[in-house]
Amino acid sequence: MWEYTDKVKDHFLNPRNVGVMENPDAIGETGSLSCGDALKLFLKINKNERITDASFMTFGCASAVASSSALTEMIKGITLNDALKITNDDIADYLDGLPKAKMHCSVMGQDALRKAINSYRGIQIMEKPGNVVCECFGVTDLEIIEAVKENHLKSAEDVTCYLKAGGGCGNCLERIEEIVEAAKAEA
Repeated sequence: MWEYTDKVKDHFLNPRNVGVMENPDAIGETGSLSCGDALKLFLKINKNERITDASFMTFGCASAVASSSALTEMIKGITLNDALKITNDDIADYLDGLPKAKMHCSVMGQDALRKAINSYRGIQIMEKPGNVVCECFGVTDLEIIEAVKENHLKSAEDVTCYLKAGGGCGNCLERIEEIVEAAKAEA
């Protein structure tokens, strides 16, 4: 079983800003109900590109709820440019840490935030760049390489914790390990 910090427990048991927002200026969605985790983030943004309100709906574990709740608290009152600087590690740090196996929950928050901001700014990301490695979760080789480099991941298990890649059927674990080794060799 995982050891949760008091802040994670608090944000799970008393989530802030949960619910569908009426007339949001931006929406960011990530994950998939069929895969077990999904997040929908709603933003209100003023004319100066400052986030004035944020709410969320999530389907997932305690870490998913807590990460989503924490994210909404972190971004209220800041500009979109400052919001884009928030990383999944910032979300985990705000919660005084997340179990390694639950870091993908903070990654979902970062991803939903970027998607909401891109949507607001009219930036459309048509397809994920790279080749899909994990069919279960739609994770590409370039996403794995980026996660390895940014988060100093060392194994396929680490990648699963951060991206869920390899956490479904497991058929891609060998390929993930190859990508991890190649990315580490480049660094």
